[in-house]
Order: sequence, then C-alpha cells, then structure tokens
Amino acid sequence: MFTFIIVFLITYALFSISGVLFPTDLAYYATLKKPSWNPPAKLFGIVWAVIYALISASVAIVYISTDGFQQASTSYVLILLINYVANQAFTFFEFKLKNVRLAFLDTVLVAITTFMLIYATIPYSKLAAWLLVPYLLWSCFATLLAWTIYQLNKKPNLAY
Repeated sequence: MFTFIIVFLITYALFSISGVLFPTDLAYYATLKKPSWNPPAKLFGIVWAVIYALISASVAIVYISTDGFQQASTSYVLILLINYVANQAFTFFEFKLKNVRLAFLDTVLVAITTFMLIYATIPYSKLAAWLLVPYLLWSCFATLLAWTIYQLNKKPNLAY
C-alpha cells in the first residue's frame, strides 16, 4: 500500500505541474468566443483534479502489477509518456502561447493516446483500464470544445 500511495502522489504531482508552470489565464480565456455549452471555467479545475487522481491510481496499479514497470511493455510506457507530455502541453499552447489551433491539435493527441493507453493497460489490470475511461470521455469532450473554440476564434483567411 505504501508503494501505491507514493506512485499515486508522484504521478498526481507530475500531471498537475503544468498548471503551476503555465497557470490558466482567466482574463485571456474570457476574451475567447466560446460555445453556449462551454462549462464554467471553475469546473475545469475540479474535473481535472478528479481525472488526475484516476490516472494516478491507474498508473500506480500498473506500476505495482509490473514490478515497478519492469514487466510493462515498452509500448505501455511510451504511450503513457506521450500522453503525459501532450497533456502537459495543452496549458502551454492555450495559455502561454495563446494558440487555440495548437491547443486543439494537442487535445486530439491527448484523446488518441488516452484511448491507446486504455488498450495498453488492459493486460495489466482491467480496473486500471476502467479508471482511465473518464479521462477518455473528458478528452473527447475537450477536443470538441477546443475545435469549436478554434473555429469561433480563428482569423479569416484573407488570401484569394
């Protein structure tokens, strides 16, 4: 149980770090055109806190069941790392670069790698895979939202 808690806390901290490095710029976010179905800004933090806890529990379960990832496949570890980097990149693209196109493309990568991560997790633990389903659902929703925000805020192409 001690190992589970340590891995959980490390994973949670790692997934949360982008919020510290690239905090949400609420003033900038307020200037963007958003669809009527856009959730309140405060809801995002709550949802991500829960999802990060589920991701962390999933990773801790796999870590324990694979003897510290020693018996985990290279593809599982690679997908996890790509997903992690893509997840972290969103706040950089959205709030540091203020680039809604890159933010949208990043959400696509997060959704795809989340699906792949679920599939890669199944051999180690069905529970760990199921813990990632809310992440996939939210990532798909975030992709749709990011696409819509991109469409509402992209500059028209003036080239003829």
